[in-house]
Amino acid sequence: MAVIVRYPFFRHLRGTETTHVRHVRNGRVVHEGTGGSFWFRPLNAVLSEVPVDDRELPLQFHAQTLDFQDVAVQASVTYRLDPAVAAQRIDFSISPENGLYLATPLAQVATILAETTQQHALGVLARASLTQALTDGVMAVRDAVSEGLAGDDRLAETGISVVGTRVVAVRPEPEVERALQTPTREQLQQESDRATYERRAVAVERERAIAENELQSQIELARREEQLVAQNGVNGRRSAEEDAAADEIRVRAEAARTQRLDEARAEGIRLVGEAEAGSEAARVAAYRDVPEAVLMALALKELAAHLPDIEQLVVTPDLLTSFAARLGTTAQRELSA
Repeated sequence: MAVIVRYPFFRHLRGTETTHVRHVRNGRVVHEGTGGSFWFRPLNAVLSEVPVDDRELPLQFHAQTLDFQDVAVQASVTYRLDPAVAAQRIDFSISPENGLYLATPLAQVATILAETTQQHALGVLARASLTQALTDGVMAVRDAVSEGLAGDDRLAETGISVVGTRVVAVRPEPEVERALQTPTREQLQQESDRATYERRAVAVERERAIAENELQSQIELARREEQLVAQNGVNGRRSAEEDAAADEIRVRAEAARTQRLDEARAEGIRLVGEAEAGSEAARVAAYRDVPEAVLMALALKELAAHLPDIEQLVVTPDLLTSFAARLGTTAQRELSA
């Protein structure tokens, strides 16, 4: 927007690089150009300012398809103004006091573009079904709007040139959109359920395989345990047999040794007995010719050797009489002999 500086009886206007300023005085163009700067008198000056930069016009409107369904179109149009033509067809006058527009020229341009764009878009969507509009509507509407705006004589006569057209979306009403999404959602849900079932089936199959492997492992372990028990039994039986054989050998050896010891002991006893018998016989033979008195003396001697200690001995007359009688008898027998 141009900047106007106020002075007594005069004004100074300074434009920008994106605005075309035109100064008309008494029906004659005095100043004209982009980014101009000049002095003027406010009482006889007519000023107009036309933007020359690219302008973006966002659009959103509704249309009806061939099957009487309402769709919303979201688009945008980029346009540019020809200042020499637009200033003559649309009121771009600005106030000489503050530089503001006296009318609404940009709103008028937006209305022209919006109505023209809607006209071409409605013509395309009215010949298409809802499914076609949702499937190919964006491309079809963009092409139709671009061609229509490029060939529109009114826009050219007004000084409006369309730089580009974009159609962002063609969407139905929320209820219709949800209804259209339902089959796809159901199909996706079915695919998800099928994938879930397949995954569960695979998991069950794997669990079954794992269970079978575990069962086979348990069977193999039980079989090996049975073999181990049998082998332990065989080993135990063999060990018992070997222990029994060793015990038998040991018992036989003990018996033989005991027998040999008993035989040796018996032989020793026999030899001792024979020796004692021989000794006794020799002693008896030695005592055979000894007188009875001597034998009595020896017997008394032997008896005295084995008698306990006698502290007191009481000799009675009867004992002395008997002993004297026996000595006398013995003496007579020896004399007679």
